[in-house]
Amino acid sequence: MTKQNFLKGTIILIIAGMITRFLGFINRIVVARVMGEEGIGLYNMALPTLFLMYTISQIGLPIAISKRVAEADANRDTKKIKQILIISLSITGSLSIISSILMYLIIPYIATNLLTDSRVYYPMLAIIPIIPISAVAAVIRGYFQGRQNMKPQSIAQVIEQIVRIAFIVILVQIFAPYGLEFAAAAAMISVIIGEAVSLLYMLHMFQIKKRMKLRKDAFHYFKTGRKTLNQLLSIALPSTASKLVSSVANFLEPILVAQSLAFAGFQTAVATKMYGTLTGYAIPLLFLPTFITHSLAVALVPNISEAEAKNHKKLIHYRIHQSVRLSFASGAIATVLLTLFADPILMYMYGTNNASLFLKIMAPCFLFMYIQFPLNATLQALDLAKQAMWNNIVATVIKFIVLILLTTNPEVGIYGAAIAMCVGVIIGTIFHLVTLFRHIQFVIPFSMIAKMIALIGLTFWLGWLLIRLFPFSINQFIPFVLTLIVLFLCYILFLFSLQFISKDELKQLRRK
Repeated sequence: MTKQNFLKGTIILIIAGMITRFLGFINRIVVARVMGEEGIGLYNMALPTLFLMYTISQIGLPIAISKRVAEADANRDTKKIKQILIISLSITGSLSIISSILMYLIIPYIATNLLTDSRVYYPMLAIIPIIPISAVAAVIRGYFQGRQNMKPQSIAQVIEQIVRIAFIVILVQIFAPYGLEFAAAAAMISVIIGEAVSLLYMLHMFQIKKRMKLRKDAFHYFKTGRKTLNQLLSIALPSTASKLVSSVANFLEPILVAQSLAFAGFQTAVATKMYGTLTGYAIPLLFLPTFITHSLAVALVPNISEAEAKNHKKLIHYRIHQSVRLSFASGAIATVLLTLFADPILMYMYGTNNASLFLKIMAPCFLFMYIQFPLNATLQALDLAKQAMWNNIVATVIKFIVLILLTTNPEVGIYGAAIAMCVGVIIGTIFHLVTLFRHIQFVIPFSMIAKMIALIGLTFWLGWLLIRLFPFSINQFIPFVLTLIVLFLCYILFLFSLQFISKDELKQLRRK
């Protein structure tokens, strides 16, 4: 099986993430223009419940699989890898069936009573079949990640988005005349089809690349796998609790926002539209750089796990510093663009700039989110998932307190939810840094912090200067693009000048 080094694996994931993110935005633009803000609100209100079921059915096993497979691969223990897969598939398969049944039973109550909009019932119902599909896919992804072969899952991501867009264009158009709830349900069905085709591809690649026959003596491996089960659960359970906190938070967030806005005097349709503007327009743009930080996080888990198995402590610190540095570099340019060019970006993409103020408020704060991804992955790889869980719990509780206090104020309204999200992101990242310092004495050097400030300060100043020197109106697309190209080229010069990207890292990309 082809194995990539840390940077090569990350680059493969980044390229795939870039393509899928681009395709995902095409998908969102199509959906936004067909369904509008209210339709997107219905779609996004249904998603958190799905993610909650994801978490229950997978119980954190993907990360555990990646870590344990990496350790077993370092020791060339093929039998252990086979046992990990058999036990993981058995657990996720069973739990996904239970989760699907549970979701079918509870969605009428959730849609009518908690989300205060009965139309959410149809999109929630439509997406149930994706739970077992994603459960199996998660195990296969964890296996490839543990073997440090990022190509199969990267290609699968691209395939999934292409299939999803192809079907979403067709299905949403067909079902839109019947009502927004049916259009949202059609969008969910498109997600299922994309995920299913992606899984079929990964199973095909697994069949080609595997070194063992899973069905041979499968029951024996399962029966004698108590130790392996305990090793998986020692990571999976705390990781599940951490993800469960996030999923429960995502599940409760639209409920709390809807109830808080209702308390503040906003009507249901207005509240749904406002939440759709925040989560359908602003949040996707803020999460745009995370395809890079997520790629770093995915590649980081098996690398740090392998380094820990070999007791290479200096390499662990180097990898964390490297991932934080590269994550910040990817997020800083996005922060500047979304702050200075919020209005034209939104107008060109969605035909409205209603989410402009959301971006200007939240973009600087989400710099903390971009470096939080690799920090969280590091905690998982170092068997510190329990500490990560408590960090997430405390940050989430504080976020919800701020959300309720601000959103129930009619003068603040939906912006209270935006501010609360920022507070949660900042606190969660700081807690992760404190945890790493306590356990492995990891710190971000002052010199790196100074370079981070210099990078974003120079980029922001240059962007502001370009706007003043070469002003453009919303209808002048070419001058807008040229301004962004000049800013981006200068940003690359800043990266090399401040050594955010080193010559040694470029050499590593050429190494086999």
